[in-house]
Amino acid sequence: MKRYTYVGDRMTDPELKGQLCTAVLQDNDKCIRGRNGSMLVQFDSGRVATVIGRLLRKVDK
Repeated sequence: MKRYTYVGDRMTDPELKGQLCTAVLQDNDKCIRGRNGSMLVQFDSGRVATVIGRLLRKVDK
C-alpha cells in the first residue's frame, strides 16, 4: 500500500492539509497519474481527490 501525507498549498482546502492518504491503484498495482503530474488519492476520511503529486510526501513504514 502506498501511503502519503498531503502537504497542500495556499489554495488547498484546510481540511486536507497534513492528512494521510492512500494512492488509488490500477489493476497492475501502479498509481493513477495524470499527464500534468496529478495523482488520484483517497484520504482516510473516505474522500477521493485528484491532487498535485509534488505536494505528496511518502510515509515511511
